[in-house]
Amino acid sequence: MSITKEQTKTGTHPQFFILITVFFFWGFVAASNGIFIPFCKTHFNLNQFQSQLIDTAFYGAYYIGSLLLYIFSVASGIDILNKIGYKNGIILGLTISIIGALCMIPAVNAGSFGLILGAFFVVALGFSLQQTAAQPFAIALGSPESGAHRLNMAGGLNSFGTTIGPLVVSFLLFGNVAEGAGASADIKSINSLYLILAGVFGLVAIIFAVSKLPRVTTDEKFEKTTKATNSLLVMTALVGVVILLGLFTEISSLALISLTIIGVLVILFVSYTSAIKNSDGWGAIKFPQLILGMIGIFIYVGTEVTIQSNMGALLKLPEFGGLDESHISHFISLYWGSMMIGRWIGAISVFNLSKNSKIIATILVPLLAFAVILGVNMLRGTDVSDLYIYVLCIGVLIAVMFWGEEKPTKTLLAVSVLGVIAMLLGLFTTGKVAVFAFISGGLCCSVMWSCIFALSVVGLGKYTSQGSAFLIMMILGGALIPPFQGGLADVPAIGIHWSYIVPIVGFLYLAWFAIRVKGILKSQGMDFDKPMSGGH
Repeated sequence: MSITKEQTKTGTHPQFFILITVFFFWGFVAASNGIFIPFCKTHFNLNQFQSQLIDTAFYGAYYIGSLLLYIFSVASGIDILNKIGYKNGIILGLTISIIGALCMIPAVNAGSFGLILGAFFVVALGFSLQQTAAQPFAIALGSPESGAHRLNMAGGLNSFGTTIGPLVVSFLLFGNVAEGAGASADIKSINSLYLILAGVFGLVAIIFAVSKLPRVTTDEKFEKTTKATNSLLVMTALVGVVILLGLFTEISSLALISLTIIGVLVILFVSYTSAIKNSDGWGAIKFPQLILGMIGIFIYVGTEVTIQSNMGALLKLPEFGGLDESHISHFISLYWGSMMIGRWIGAISVFNLSKNSKIIATILVPLLAFAVILGVNMLRGTDVSDLYIYVLCIGVLIAVMFWGEEKPTKTLLAVSVLGVIAMLLGLFTTGKVAVFAFISGGLCCSVMWSCIFALSVVGLGKYTSQGSAFLIMMILGGALIPPFQGGLADVPAIGIHWSYIVPIVGFLYLAWFAIRVKGILKSQGMDFDKPMSGGH
């Protein structure tokens, strides 16, 4: 990778602080779905499965956007993003998101849930291009030595966006609703948010357009991988067929979404077994750590999203507080804030601290992050006294992080097992104990992305960039697993509470992946337990 002479050789380029605003809004909009989903369920009289289609549209766009970029690059034999430049890629992504944000306004005014889903899809389609370009661009905007620090700073701002997003959306929909008051809101009140988002996206795009920024290029030849491409197209065709079956047949939604998830996993497994027999044309998929990591990202993103996306329905149950959607924002904010807590811990290692200073920081930084969560909720006018007890969950995470010693496989195994325990505790209890147990899933998920990603691409050599692209496509799990849990929740014999067996299965796979990939990398003669550089 080469950078033009505009690249600053020390420190950080000033425009980096403009760039990281997009990281904030990815988190802001994604986390806001936790409020918007139960609101739309009530407003449009949807069942739980239908309400989760917001996540399907949003995270499905990440898959489609990444796939289209990959297919166009394969067809042309040129890395499209490298050709147009990361700066222009971000501007194009922002433009697409502006269109989606503006489309949300007529969709809301028309009162059409289908059009709202379409607007969400377009917004996230822009996000997928922004994310593909922004992360390597963040490394380029300054000295290479401080690149990891910039990514962690950007990730921290992303997590801050996930923390305050639910609060802002709740305020716009419901205002300052007093304790015990019912939900009363006009969906059109969300228009102001998307007008603001469109304006901010436009402003950032203009600033990027007029700024002199380094152009990042790579000399690596784009390798065509026909067999891997065909597998991705088959996977996409499967999703398309299932959508058509859902529209034109009476097959149950739960059966269709189950078929899709099974189909995706089978295609990945068959691709891997075929690559073992003959690796020609498979590219990165011939590496076992990559294919298992693709499944890992699929399950991790789906698990992370489904816990909070179905939480609004859970909190409506009398035994879980009997709260309507106007009173759940601080719980949704705490869930996403839990991600911020873990990622801030993961970012400590990028600083050159002494052993004792690192120990102190590992204890104090998550408590500071928790104080930030409480503070932004208090500014919203929310009584946060019922959240204080959550500090015990944070204490458990701190202990687990010490045990993990910043080693990817050890840390991933620890937080996965902790996730299983937390979900089981939530499944077999009710009330605040169960609510906080489920919310603590955010603590467990917080450092998983960096662990899975690092373990999946290590040893790929020239296929590292391709493997990274395949991993990002597997954000598709966020589009499929939440509606699958929603479909289970709609089954009277299961219900929303017992549907939380889904994240248990997810955490179990991730624990197995940590153990299995350790053995795979060891057999390849690699150091599989270098310290992590931070969370995603």
